[in-house]
Amino acid sequence: MRIAAAQAHPHWLDPAATTKKVLSWLTDAAAQGVQLLAFPETFLSGYPFWVTRTGGAAFEDRRQKRAYAAYLDAAVELDGPELSAVREAAADLGVFTYLGVTERGAGPARGTVYCTLVAIDPGRGVVSAHRKLMPTYEERLVWGTGDGHGLRVHPTAWGLRVGGLNCWENWMPQARHALYAGGEDVHVAVWPGSPWLTRDITRFIAREGRVWSLAASGLLSLDDVPDDFPLRDELLADPAPLGYTGGSAIAAPTGEWLVEPVTDTERLVVADVDAEQVRRERHNFDPTGHYARPDVFRVSVDRRRLAAAEFSD
Repeated sequence: MRIAAAQAHPHWLDPAATTKKVLSWLTDAAAQGVQLLAFPETFLSGYPFWVTRTGGAAFEDRRQKRAYAAYLDAAVELDGPELSAVREAAADLGVFTYLGVTERGAGPARGTVYCTLVAIDPGRGVVSAHRKLMPTYEERLVWGTGDGHGLRVHPTAWGLRVGGLNCWENWMPQARHALYAGGEDVHVAVWPGSPWLTRDITRFIAREGRVWSLAASGLLSLDDVPDDFPLRDELLADPAPLGYTGGSAIAAPTGEWLVEPVTDTERLVVADVDAEQVRRERHNFDPTGHYARPDVFRVSVDRRRLAAAEFSD
């Protein structure tokens, strides 16, 4: 199986333009024989980096409210035209796709944005939409908390089972454990652009889970901020670099690098993987198989989609 990370700049807060870019990268990946392609965290429609640079915690701040409203407007819905186009492309090209999106909730949660990792099977369409379990630090000012509904591992036509997590939840032992227990062979970790993070955790997950570990990390600069974003002038007044410089990488089940973290460039990060090496490395360690102790430890995973209310008529 050939897997790849799409390390790229989004068209920040422009879902239509970013969707076109996703389709273009899917086409390029398919031309290179890629069968699984992962895009960075919230690639569609963008990571909320402004909160760290503009006093995002200020209560009742009109500027922050306007920024959030713009972010909410740019978010996509799971049954919207953007994901419909990506589903069709994944089916036509035969590429299993992990796509990080800013998801606008439906119904009562329509005013909430979730950091969601969507898994799209070429034959079955969207097979999971995993909302980040716990937004990290200042992300909680923008994103709602997720649930366990998307903690799922998916079989593929190429014989390997794949699962994925968003950014820092890859550091959550229980979340990793849930995917290992689901029979994961390939672990997809998506990031907004953090090479200082992907270097350690990518190899750790590979060696802990005895899995192929794929980190898809993005690029983001001040040049990506649209002219009409409410806090654009304030962002441009701060000359410090954003630091979202990629870090996409691929590690083998031994913990060795296939591709070390790549920075500062738009490119596909590609490697060929197989199930046989996963099986070899589980000879002496399988964290949720022969090395587990279910008689000592109890792990329960609630995979219901949680909502603010349940109505019975």
